[in-house]
Amino acid sequence: MKTVAIIPARYASVRFPGKPLAEINGKPMLWHVFQAALKVKEVDEVYVATEDERIAASCKQHDLAYLMTGTHHFTGTDRLTECAELVEADFYVNVQGDEPMIDPEAIAEVTRAMQSCKDRSIVATNGYTSLDDITDIDSRNVVKAVLTQSHRAMSFSRLPVPFARGEKTPHLRQLGLYCFTRKALALFASLKPGPIERAESVEMLRFVEHDHPVLMVEVHDNSVPVDTPEDLERVRNLMRAAA
Repeated sequence: MKTVAIIPARYASVRFPGKPLAEINGKPMLWHVFQAALKVKEVDEVYVATEDERIAASCKQHDLAYLMTGTHHFTGTDRLTECAELVEADFYVNVQGDEPMIDPEAIAEVTRAMQSCKDRSIVATNGYTSLDDITDIDSRNVVKAVLTQSHRAMSFSRLPVPFARGEKTPHLRQLGLYCFTRKALALFASLKPGPIERAESVEMLRFVEHDHPVLMVEVHDNSVPVDTPEDLERVRNLMRAAA
């Protein structure tokens, strides 16, 4: 079985243009993500997937394998569907390009769960962690997940779901760390974004809205995603202190 990790890296971010190239400890952010993915023994190859020549030039400079993709993709997973046409593999792992502190073991856990899954109806595995910080729970930049009893994805939202009416309800953060089979990516490409996906801008809702089960995998990862320039400064300080 061949497994590749793909790091979607889009230059034209609405909230933070050029984010993948933001410098952390002398290296672009995507370099740090790439190094984490390289440490995962379950992954055979790692690629950056981008539509932008500036990101491609940075990949060349830092000796990172990359794939040039179109500019029309709605989500990172849409970009992965094109990558599946360029690189043949059995499994494809989507690693977010704005997670420079991601734990390689989190990538490994989500990957192993898909590689060993016996349920053929499962189209993807998706990492999640618990949420305790009220700032993160309330943040629209943090996607919250609601699970079924069998750890399938029930829904995702940028709002603090589930609503706690009279009792403490656990909140879960979706990491945006996914693993797909080749067949599942072809299915994703064939599906149209539904109204909830369009409203929430959460790509895994495409499978959920079309009744395709996504298996949620709890991982232990305390990384800080970079959504804003303020997040970048926080990550820089944390990684500088850890260096």
